[in-house]
This record gives sequence, C-alpha cells and structure tokens, in this order.
Amino acid sequence: MNLARLLTYVAMAFLALFVLRRILMMVRGGINVNDLTELKTKGAQVIDVRTTIEFSGGAAPGSRNIPLDQLSQRMNELDRSKPIILCCASGARSASAQRFLQQAGFTEVFNAGPWQRVV
Repeated sequence: MNLARLLTYVAMAFLALFVLRRILMMVRGGINVNDLTELKTKGAQVIDVRTTIEFSGGAAPGSRNIPLDQLSQRMNELDRSKPIILCCASGARSASAQRFLQQAGFTEVFNAGPWQRVV
C-alpha cells in the first residue's frame, strides 16, 4: 500500500467519524457544553423527562422531574420566560418533549440529550 492511498483512507475515516459525531449530536442532543453553561447562568430550567423511578436513581443537580407522559398535564409548571433544557436517558424522550413544547408555543427549548451531559 502506498502512502497516498493510506492518507486517503485516514482522511476518509476522519470524515466518517465527523459525520457520525454530527448525527449523534442531532439524535442525542444538539447542544454543546458551553451553551449549556450559558443557559444555566441565564436561569434555565433543567427538566428531566425520564420516569420517576429512573430519576430517583440519579439526576443532574437542580433538575426537576416531569416524566414525558405527564408533560402535557404539567407544562403549566414551566416558566415560559426562561430557557428550558430537557434531558432523559438517551436523548430520544427529550427530543420528543422538545417538539411537544415547541408546538405548544415555548420558544427557548433545548435538548441536552442524556442527563449526564447536564451535570
């Protein structure tokens, strides 16, 4: 194998990893750590949409638990004037919660993905 071919393979591998990372960010939460920190300093509400049992097993400090299946009945507990950071176990439920809240008229709603990212 010549050097040019090896460099091509290495470049393709890095490109594939970059694309995979971008896809995972979209699926598991598209907000970065710096944005999370900035939102928290603005008084963002951190809402964990996992079940109560999951939440009791560990959660981000300062987060509130509103399970996804209760969100429609409990969204009046959310302050519309403050950003909302959503989290769950993988990012899937928080993505659903984000879509739901945006459709309900909430404007600053962010999916952080797994709750461990919010710590």
